[in-house]
Parts: sequence; C-alpha cells; structure tokens
Amino acid sequence: MNRKSVRQGYLTLALLITVIIIGIAGYALMGFTLPEAFYQTIITIATVGFEEVHPLDNTGMWFTSFLVIISFGIFAYAVTTFTRFMVEGVFRNSYKDSKVKKKIEKISGHVVICGYGRNGKQAALELQEHKQSIVVIEKDPDLVQALRDTPDMLYVEGDAGDENILMQANLQEAKAMITTLPVDADNLFVVLTARGINPNLTIISRASAEHSDQKLKRAGANNVIMPDRIGGQRMAKLVAQPDIVEFVDFMMLQSIDSVVLEELSCEHLAECFSGKAIGELEVANVSGANIIGLKRKEKNYLINPGKETILHETDMLFVLGTRDQIRQLRRTISTEIS
Repeated sequence: MNRKSVRQGYLTLALLITVIIIGIAGYALMGFTLPEAFYQTIITIATVGFEEVHPLDNTGMWFTSFLVIISFGIFAYAVTTFTRFMVEGVFRNSYKDSKVKKKIEKISGHVVICGYGRNGKQAALELQEHKQSIVVIEKDPDLVQALRDTPDMLYVEGDAGDENILMQANLQEAKAMITTLPVDADNLFVVLTARGINPNLTIISRASAEHSDQKLKRAGANNVIMPDRIGGQRMAKLVAQPDIVEFVDFMMLQSIDSVVLEELSCEHLAECFSGKAIGELEVANVSGANIIGLKRKEKNYLINPGKETILHETDMLFVLGTRDQIRQLRRTISTEIS
C-alpha cells in the first residue's frame, strides 16, 4: 500500500471536517439550530444550489461567500481523492494490512523471508508445503499487492535492511530467516541487522558474487546458497549423470503424501534405544522407512550408515519413506509423541 496516499487521504478528510465545523459554528452563531447549521453548511460547500434554510442578512451572505471560497476546492478534491481510493482499494488494503499486523504480533517460531522475487517465492511455497509459518518482507509495491491478495499470507511492506521493518516481522520471536535479495551487499546488511536482533536465529542467505559467501558467514549467516554455482553444477550433473539427477528430482518433488526424505532428531530418543546400534531398531520391519543418512553433533555426515552404527541423542537421522512410515518410526524410537 502507498503510505503517501493514505496520509493524503487522512489530510483531505481532516480539512473537510475542519471546514464543516467552521460552517456549523458560523451558522449556529447566526441563530441556526444545530441540524439547520449542519444542513446549511453541507448545501453551501457542495454548491448544490438549494434554497437557504433562513434568509441571510449581510453577515450571513459574507460568511456564506467566505465558506464557498475556502470549501469549494477542498470539497472537490476530497470527492476526487475518496473516489480514487475506493477504486484503487486503498481503504481495503489498509484494513487488510492492519489485520495482518495484528497476526504477526502474536506469531512465534516462524520463518522470515526477505524478498519475494523468484527465490523468495519458491522458498515460501516450499515452507508452506511443510506447514511452516512464514512472514515475507517486501518493498516492491506490485509484489506487496500480490502478497496482499494471497489468502492467509503474512507480510510486511518495507526495506528488510531497516531494523524497524525486521521488528515488525517479529524477528525476535522467529526461528529462522531467509534473505533472497538480488544484491549481496543488501543481504549482508540484513544478516548483520538480524543477527543483532536475534542472536539465536538460523540465517540462510543468497549470494551471487564470488567470495560473498564467506563475508556473509562472517556477518552471521549459518548457510549461504549461491544459485549460479548450484545451477552450473546441476547442468554438469545432467550431462555426466542424468538419470541420478532426474531420480533425485523425482523423489524430492513428490507430493506431501508420497515418499519423502525427512530429518528425524534423536533428541528425544527412547532410553531403550540410546547407545544402541541402528540394526537393533529394526527400522524397516517396524515402520517400513529406511535410514539413508546420519549427522553427528560435530556435523560429520554418514551416508547409508551400517547396522552397527551407534545412535546418540545428539544425532540427526535422514529417513526415506511415506509420511505414515516416518510418523510410525518417530513413535517407535522417541519418547516424544508426534
């Protein structure tokens, strides 16, 4: 929404009310009752040509002339302004923004996405697919309008580099932030600002230029994605190993109810399984899911861990299966009810 247009509308309304009050007060001093003074003021500033409520003396004629002069332009401008606002939906947008702002103030554990371009929009769709709460920050008026027209979308209009805008997105209560701005310097500034607001925030940033990834990590980003580099590697893989790439794409693009790859924390590992080997879980027999990877606390990764691999509460499992199979596995090995 154009804030300048809103301020313009409020100013026009204030001027119009001021003129009406002046008119009512003036006619009331001439002996008109309150309804008569109001009616006489309205027909005067609207210049509709109706007959006066009471015959006017010289003072009344001078006052009416003065009222017409000061009100004619204001009234015409007010009508034009409010008509344009109704056509452009400014009032509707203002009401929608107010409702969204109240919802954002109550949200927590959400993901803030800075920028709703191609990367930001794709990130939003993916997070929504995984039932994650998101708040999008965008300053482009056209993209903001697209967000406004999207049902149940939470958004903040403004520059993500502005600390006040980040606060409006309730960043202090967020669990993660993704910044996808096209300019690396802008992403760097957003990361620095966000890290100062929420030291425990997980920050994922986009980068384009070489070596920008290191600068962003030093600024506080946990991970940096370089779309150009990933795109080049992907194109090379499609030449060297096309079937593998297509298979991975097929698996990752399955619907939410089909086979998916999901991470499963061992934080709430049942006591009977803590310190035991993967083989003792009998994962495939119990749930039908398969453990295809494991991440240790030191960020060491094990691909296709063997049955003799010992599990610890700090491990993260990567499991392949349907949602129901993964849910059953979580119930089996965890003290936490999913």
